[in-house]
Amino acid sequence: MTALIEDPWKEPVTALFAGIGILYITLKIFSFWRLIASLFILPGTSLSKFGRKGSWAVVTGASDGIGKEYALQLAAKGFNIVLVSRTQSKLETLASEIQSKYAGVQTKTLAMDFSQSLDSDFQALKALVSDLEVSILINNVGLSHEMPVPFVQTPEKELKDIITINCMGTLRVTQIVAPGMVQRRRGLILTMASFGGILPTPLLATYSGSKAFLQQWSSALGSELKPHGVHVQLVQSYLVTSAMSKIKRASATIPNPKQFVRAALGKIGRSGGAQGIAYTSTPYWSHGIMHWALGTFTGTMNSIVLDQNKSMHESIRKRALRKLERDGKKGQ
Repeated sequence: MTALIEDPWKEPVTALFAGIGILYITLKIFSFWRLIASLFILPGTSLSKFGRKGSWAVVTGASDGIGKEYALQLAAKGFNIVLVSRTQSKLETLASEIQSKYAGVQTKTLAMDFSQSLDSDFQALKALVSDLEVSILINNVGLSHEMPVPFVQTPEKELKDIITINCMGTLRVTQIVAPGMVQRRRGLILTMASFGGILPTPLLATYSGSKAFLQQWSSALGSELKPHGVHVQLVQSYLVTSAMSKIKRASATIPNPKQFVRAALGKIGRSGGAQGIAYTSTPYWSHGIMHWALGTFTGTMNSIVLDQNKSMHESIRKRALRKLERDGKKGQ
């Protein structure tokens, strides 16, 4: 009987693949527990590291929703607030609310329409903050589409407004405020992002692209400013109840602005669900789990996720168009 010849590579190759499998599973388990620690256990960096009480925070898009909540919660922590948004009457109402709630907190307001991108507005902002110790900048101003819409049908004004507000407005404000932080060698720049920038979003293509731009820019800026003591953090979020999302009822996956901002300010320096993405956090617990799961199991750029996203927004568009038709009939 001919003796069987054993493959000398069989055992080493089997051991190699078994080792790779064990390492892969170990890394996934570590990643999961890192997520849990970041979202539920470990505190974020104290805001006092970035500036003393009585220094200033600049909040754009401050009159409603998330921006208003950032202003209120920062005022509660003893920061004076520069409120920047489009409508002066709303800014004055919020300024009065802050001053009545928080004794000793000062406010300044500047009404500007970011869609116009007027040099005079940005010069006015520069003059307003030139003598202030600005410790925190909240880049919250933003615009999405009125409803999901194919790119080729998107009105030209809507295209321009989204890019001008989300991209140029954020860059120009940051370029005004950041030099003072660099000079003082401390400060915090938080920029609001969106899952639309993580997941390419058909029918919201321009908005999605603008938020993806902010991811690249913010991570690059974070690397630039770190040696100067300025911390940059892009804040990722799924849906939040707001005028922009048109969602009024909160749920486990859709917090209200107060809940979201509390998480964002409480997790400075923590990645949450944004593991492996420099200078980025997904701080709200359910959003963080969603972001981690997408990155870990499905990926964010593949055709399956893209098709699912497309189908969802096509359905939203159909419902929005039917509502417009019903409203039009009521008005006749």
